[in-house]
Amino acid sequence: MFSTRKTLFEEDQALIVGLFQDDKKMNSYHQVNEKFNGQLDSYIQEGDLSSKRQKVSKLMPAGILSAKRVYFIGLGNSDQLTRSTYRKALGRLFKQLQQDGITQAALAMDSLKPDQLRIEECAEIIAEAMITSTCVLKHYKTRKSEGSLAIEHVTFISSDDERVLLRSAATGFAFGKGVNTARDLVHLPANLLTATDMAKYALHMADNYGFEAEILEKEDMEELGMGALLAVNQGSTEPPKMIVLKYQGLENWEDVTALVGKGITYDTGGYSIKSKTGMPGMKGDMGGAAAVLGAMDTIGRLKPSKNVLAVIPSSDNMISGSAFKPDDVITSLSGKTIEVLNTDAEGRLALADGVTYAKQNKADRVINVATLTGGVVTALGSWMTGAMTNNINLYKELESIGESMGEPIWQLPYNEDYQAQVRNSDIADLNNSPTRKAHPIMGGAFVGEFAENTPWVHLDIAGTSVAEASHELGPKGPTGVMAKTLAGYILS
Repeated sequence: MFSTRKTLFEEDQALIVGLFQDDKKMNSYHQVNEKFNGQLDSYIQEGDLSSKRQKVSKLMPAGILSAKRVYFIGLGNSDQLTRSTYRKALGRLFKQLQQDGITQAALAMDSLKPDQLRIEECAEIIAEAMITSTCVLKHYKTRKSEGSLAIEHVTFISSDDERVLLRSAATGFAFGKGVNTARDLVHLPANLLTATDMAKYALHMADNYGFEAEILEKEDMEELGMGALLAVNQGSTEPPKMIVLKYQGLENWEDVTALVGKGITYDTGGYSIKSKTGMPGMKGDMGGAAAVLGAMDTIGRLKPSKNVLAVIPSSDNMISGSAFKPDDVITSLSGKTIEVLNTDAEGRLALADGVTYAKQNKADRVINVATLTGGVVTALGSWMTGAMTNNINLYKELESIGESMGEPIWQLPYNEDYQAQVRNSDIADLNNSPTRKAHPIMGGAFVGEFAENTPWVHLDIAGTSVAEASHELGPKGPTGVMAKTLAGYILS
């Protein structure tokens, strides 16, 4: 997949050269320009080649070079590039290569390196962008399309240490694969990804990477008293699963980070039924579970010296004569009782038992991720993941990693005023939907009642889990958001 070399001119299918607007032209550019008898400078002046960020230009050398094509990727002003904008520019490049049927490319690394990034950071971002931007989601049409060719090999042309470049590329590759794992899972129709199917997928991952795995069945949940997840499942003919993966990278099971993902494989809303326009797309209500499994895919590939517990409470939320109802009172795994005021606020019930189970398995900190509320979409749109926390230091670490990964996070308020709302019930300890006001905060505040004093961050990805159109780093549809950030936190 990746290799290195020091010489610029060989028989490449495509040679890639970066262009900066601040006239930062490196040796590789000058060498190519010399081969073209200085014509590249005039091409830039005349606008045939552009250094504008994300602008891809190409030349057919026609025997001038041994490479069949030369691609120029505009990177804008070097000092204005961030990791995120750099990643997007490279994603745009790889999309163009894929569209043109290029399967092998050689990158002149000196021309692609902005001043503020180390060469190993560049290699990591390049590999990640290549994997995510060229992702092709499966379809079920009877007429098969020709499909897009995968980019099979990338060569880094650089005098830098080969081991550093290849190790960094392998890291970027692992992050990209984790994102695409999450995308593939969210993309699956709900009839092809039940809780049972997700459990099988997790077991397959455990076999591949040597994770310890445990799947709690309905009978196990009844014995343990997981009344919140069981209530969500009451109306379904599909059995629930509590999916648990354990990665132990330290000698002792200590300093454990738990990743808890909402695994609702389809959400009708239950008796608080969604509208006919609100229901399509609810196959993606397990986006939090997908992000956790995507992160575990990356962790399994890179094997950090950390301890990680993945917990996925999974079920669908259906309607039948046995389904739970508004006004029901249920008892969670923690022992806390819950008044159900809204059966469409089911994800927080599943997370309640998931977070409690993680704590019972010695989690020192908990990060939960979920497509939890439509309210977060109203608040933040599709550009930011909403977050709440009881530990600002844990949150700040995660926020910083999210920024570097191109997955920005925005902290929502969380205090006693909000906690009081979910504790307001005449008949139980908590209620699951106190008010339409501050809806995303109410959902997070409810989950926080089960985190209690354990350091905790809640991530609501309802707005960021799906892209409405194709973009620089992937296709229309599932984004795999937070898979990178969760894995990045573990590796940091």
